Amino acid sequence: MRQLLFVLFTVFGILACDSPSAQQAGIDNYYEAKKLFWAKLYGKGGETLYCGQPFASNKGKQINVEHVLPMSWAMKKLGCRDRESCRRSSKRFRQIEADMHNLYPARVDINQIRSSFPFGVIRGEARVYGKCDFELDKKRRMVEPRAAVRGDIARAMFYMHDRYGIRLHRRMGQLLKQWSRQDPPDAFERGRNIRIEKIQGNRNRFIDQPAAADRLRF
Repeated sequence: MRQLLFVLFTVFGILACDSPSAQQAGIDNYYEAKKLFWAKLYGKGGETLYCGQPFASNKGKQINVEHVLPMSWAMKKLGCRDRESCRRSSKRFRQIEADMHNLYPARVDINQIRSSFPFGVIRGEARVYGKCDFELDKKRRMVEPRAAVRGDIARAMFYMHDRYGIRLHRRMGQLLKQWSRQDPPDAFERGRNIRIEKIQGNRNRFIDQPAAADRLRF
């Protein structure tokens, strides 16, 4: 019975996500989304995306919000010269910037190091950020996250590409497909998807149906 209920819930959730009427529940800017992010999505604490560093509800100033798909990529698509002008002139950008499926907690220093670099595989790179399994190749302008969250990252990127038409380069897109297969959704990611639906009104279908990523074209 529990399996049947889960299947029905998942199917109807996917339909709701794909429906043209699915909207971000009145969240129309990043600042509002950030408040809800900390109050509702991570109100009891959690762990940072790139380092797996646990934090409590009183997270302090060393943890902030990371856009997995960088906003500079969205700005480029929309033709904005800077972030503030994008916010003023583009409702579409405000929606993209506020979408919680693309938001994760991150250490401030690692967030800054990641910048807007694409994801990739860095071979033989020395670990320089302590216990944090995060690597940066400055020459190739690329970062590599820890294996435990590569699928989470991939599915967030797929969602943003699919929903907003933000282009992913073919080589990185194929790598992300591989990461998604190697690191399928776990209980935390599925639960987060449900919580985001309650807050902003839609789901990430690539968490509900990971195989859907195989049909994406980059």
